[in-house]
Amino acid sequence: MNASNSAFKAIADPARREILRLLRNGEMTAGDLAEQFDMSKPTMSHHFSVLAEADLITRRREGQTIWYGLNTTVLQDVLSWMMDLAGADTKGRKK
Repeated sequence: MNASNSAFKAIADPARREILRLLRNGEMTAGDLAEQFDMSKPTMSHHFSVLAEADLITRRREGQTIWYGLNTTVLQDVLSWMMDLAGADTKGRKK
C-alpha cells in the first residue's frame, strides 16, 4: 500500500482522527491517550499501529513509557494533496 493510501485508511476511522486531534498540542503517552477512549488496550494499540504505519504519528520509548506525537510533515503533505484535489490553492482559495 502506498503512503497516501495508508494515510487515508488511517484517517478514515473517527477514533484515529481523534487521536490526531489530541496530539495537536504535543506529545502524549499511550496511557494518556487511552484514557480519552472507552476501548480495550489491544484496540488502542491497533489504532496506534495503523497511524504509525501511515507515518502520521511518531513514537518513542522512555523506559516503559511510549510517547506519541504528530508527524506534521506527512500531515501537511496529505492536507496539501486534499487541497489540490478540492481545487484550492495553498491558502485555501479556489483556483
